[in-house]
Amino acid sequence: MIVGTAGHIDHGKTALVKALTGVDADRLKEEKARGITIDLGYAYSDLGDGRQLGFVDVPGHERFVHNMLAGATGIDAALLVVSSVEGIKPQTVEHLQIVDLLGLDRGIVALTKADLVDDDQILERMAEIEILLSTTSLKGAEIVPVSALSGRGVDELKTRLLALGESGKGTTGFARLAVDRSFVLTGAGVVVTGTIHAGEIRVDDRLLLSPSGLEARVRSLHAQNRAAEVGRAGERCALNLSGPRLSKDVIRRGDWVIGPDLHAPTDRIDVRLSLLGSEGQPLRHWSPVHVHLGSAHVMGRVALLEGEKLAPGATGLAQLVLEEKVGALAGDRVILRDPSANRTVAGASVIDPFGPPRNRRSLRRLNELQALGQPDEDALPTLLGLDSGFVELRRFGQARNLRPADVTSLLQSAGGAELDGFGFLADTVAAARADFVGTLAAFHRDKPDAPGLQPERLRVALARRWPIPVFKVLLDQEIKAKKVTVDGPYLRLPGHSLKLGARDEALWRKIAADLQRERFKPPRVRDFATAYSVAEVDMRRLLQRLARVGQVVEVAPDQYFLRPVVAEMIAIAHGFGRDFTAAEFRDRLDNGRKVAILILEFFDRHGITIRRGDFRRTVAQKLEQYGPLPKAADKVAVAGG
Repeated sequence: MIVGTAGHIDHGKTALVKALTGVDADRLKEEKARGITIDLGYAYSDLGDGRQLGFVDVPGHERFVHNMLAGATGIDAALLVVSSVEGIKPQTVEHLQIVDLLGLDRGIVALTKADLVDDDQILERMAEIEILLSTTSLKGAEIVPVSALSGRGVDELKTRLLALGESGKGTTGFARLAVDRSFVLTGAGVVVTGTIHAGEIRVDDRLLLSPSGLEARVRSLHAQNRAAEVGRAGERCALNLSGPRLSKDVIRRGDWVIGPDLHAPTDRIDVRLSLLGSEGQPLRHWSPVHVHLGSAHVMGRVALLEGEKLAPGATGLAQLVLEEKVGALAGDRVILRDPSANRTVAGASVIDPFGPPRNRRSLRRLNELQALGQPDEDALPTLLGLDSGFVELRRFGQARNLRPADVTSLLQSAGGAELDGFGFLADTVAAARADFVGTLAAFHRDKPDAPGLQPERLRVALARRWPIPVFKVLLDQEIKAKKVTVDGPYLRLPGHSLKLGARDEALWRKIAADLQRERFKPPRVRDFATAYSVAEVDMRRLLQRLARVGQVVEVAPDQYFLRPVVAEMIAIAHGFGRDFTAAEFRDRLDNGRKVAILILEFFDRHGITIRRGDFRRTVAQKLEQYGPLPKAADKVAVAGG
C-alpha cells in the first residue's frame, strides 16, 4: 500500500514519515538547507511479514502544490497531517480538497506536535478537524495525536495505517506506471520511478514510453524498495530501462511506462467535472486551466458540454482541450488549478480519453458519455443500444484498459456479436441487413432502368446512416452472404439486371466489337450513329445507359471506351515507372496526340495522374478504380517501349 502525506508547510509531515520509517524523505540539498520539502520524497517501512508500507512525502508549501499533485494521484490512502499548535491552515484545506477530488476515501489524520499542547487543545483541534472532514471523502477518518519527537502515538498511527488494508488496485489489464522521477545510475543506466496504476511489470518486459512512443525494455526493477522480478499495481517501482533511443533527457515527469496496447496519446479528454463550492464565481466555457493527470502537468482549456458556465459546487460534462498530448484512461482522476496556479478550482473523472473535436455537444454524444460513465459491464450494452448502434471494440477496450478477451466476454454477456472489430446487437445487425436490401429494392422499383446505387449513395440513402468504416463492414457481410451484388461501380440486388431490348442488344454487340477493335481510338457517338443509321440522340442515350452499368466509360464528351480498356490504359501509364510526357503516352497507344491528350486529361480529373508542367505521373492509390490492372497491359507497355 502507498500512503501519501498531505498538509500545510511545517506541520511535520517529513518528520512524521521519518518516525514511522526511519527514513528522511527530504533528499535534495535545497530541502536540507531550507528545512522544507520541495519535491516528492519516498520512504518505506518493513511490516515484518515480507510486505512494505510505502510513503510519498509531498510538499506543503503552496508554491509546490504541482509537485504534491504528481505524487498524490498514485496513492492508496491519505495521511492528513495537521499541527496541534497551528491547527487548520490554507494548505491543509487545499490538500484535503485535492484528496477529496481524487476520490480517496481511505485515510487517517495525524495531529502532530501533540507534545507541545495540552489535552484540551488537542480535543479542540480534533473537533475542528472533524467539522472540516464532514463534507469530504475522508468523513469519519480516525484522528491520532502524535509526536515525532517523543514518539507518542507513532506506533498507534502505524497500526491504524496497516488496518486500512492493501491496495485496491487490480492487476488485470495492461501495465501502466506513472513516471515521477528519472535519473541515470552509474553502472545501470536510465532509471525511472513511479507508482504502478494497473497491471504488472516484469523483468524483460518490452514496454513503451507514452506519449513519446519510445521503446523500452525492463532490465531490472525494484518494487517497494526491494529488488524483484515483478512489480504489481499499487506498488512503487524503480525500473532500469534500456532502449535504442532512450536517455534521461527524453523522459520527463508525467510520462507513462505502459504496455504497447495502451499507447494512444490524446489531447481531448471528456470528463465529468466538479467545481469546488468555495469558488467565488462560475467556471466559464473555454476557461484556461492547469491540468494535473497522473504525474503530468499541462495547460489546457475547459469546453463545457452542457451550458456556457458551471456554478460553484456543481458537476457537469466537459471536454479538456490540452496544449500537449498525455496518456489518459477512463476512470483517471484529474485536478484543475486556476491559470496562475494559485489555487485548486475543480476535479474531474475521465469518461472518454478520446474526445471528438466536432459535435461534442450533440445529443448523441451526450448520450454516449452518459453510457461511458457507467461500469464496464453496464457501459457496453448501453452503448450498443444507442442510436449509433455499434461500438468500436478496440477503442472501447483501450480506453478502459481491458484486454481483448475481456471485451469479448463483455460483448457476449450483452448479447452482442463482433463484425471485423465492431460490436453490434443481433437485432441491430438484422435491422441493418433488412435496411440494405429494402433500400436497394426500393431504388430498383423507382428506377428499373438504372443499374444500381454506388456505395456512398447507398450509405446516405439507408434509414440509419452508418460511419463509412462501419458501413463497409456491414456491406461486406451482405456481399459475402450474396444478398448484395457488386456490378462494376454499382451495388444491386442479385435478381436485378439492366436488360436491353432486342434491337438495342444487337446494336450493342456491334458497338462493343468496334470499341474492342479500335480500343485506344474508338469512334465517337456521331460516328456510330452514322455507321448504323441510328438517330444521334438515341445512340447517345444507349451509350449513357451502358455507362451507368459500367460497360463503358465516357472519357471525353461523346467519346466512350470499354471499361477494361480504361484499366489497360491506366496500366500503360503506370508502366512507365517514372514521370512521362503526353508524346510518350501517345506513342505507346499509337492513337494520335488529340485522343491521347483527352485520355490524359480524363486521368488528371479523376486523380489517376498528377500533372506538373509537361510531365505526369500516376497515383498509386487510384490505379484500380476502373478495375484490376490487366497483366496483358503491362506487356503492351513493355512492348511499346
